[in-house]
Amino acid sequence: MSQQAHIIAQRLLNLYRQEHVINGGWAAVNRVFVAESNDEQIIKELENLPTGKRLIAHINNLRSGKTPMDSIDKDLLPYAGLMSGQDTNISLTAEEIAELKNALADFQPSIENLNDIKQMSLVQKFGNNWAKDIKAAVANDSVLSQQWNNVIQTDTAYNIWNSAQKLLSETLTERNRAQIQADMPEFETYLPMFGDSGKKVLDKLRTFVSSLN
Repeated sequence: MSQQAHIIAQRLLNLYRQEHVINGGWAAVNRVFVAESNDEQIIKELENLPTGKRLIAHINNLRSGKTPMDSIDKDLLPYAGLMSGQDTNISLTAEEIAELKNALADFQPSIENLNDIKQMSLVQKFGNNWAKDIKAAVANDSVLSQQWNNVIQTDTAYNIWNSAQKLLSETLTERNRAQIQADMPEFETYLPMFGDSGKKVLDKLRTFVSSLN
């Protein structure tokens, strides 16, 4: 059961971290948290995973009724809330919305398309908060919001790819191993998006972790 509990715990943590690109948002993932965390061993596994204690606190809030099933306490948001689109004070002009819709109509998850989006003036004006702020600005348009989620997911995938390449290019140490283990849910989610190349990188990461066990 321990191995199964570990797998479930990692899955729940991955959902927690990736809520911002999941259809239905917190309303969808919270039901999974409550339904699949009813085993004490799963909670113990979460305690040993990075940010796992924050997810446990969130699950406890859901079970107690402190947090509604479609929400999360702002202090427990993953990534300190950087990927949350809850700020409704951010807006785009009608012209900017039209420009964004046109740009996203044919968006493909490639580095070229991603760079084209990031170079748009309406994106650059938000600086480092571009992904979160535009997500907030288009939150009321379900189609545009989902298209923007694809951009966020693509950007995250390339960041994860670069992180994996950096870790594998450095001298392999226990510190690297700890970092790989902490980021493994993201590696397992995003590296397969790069096809065979991504799967080979993921295999290397897994081999390295197991070789030091």
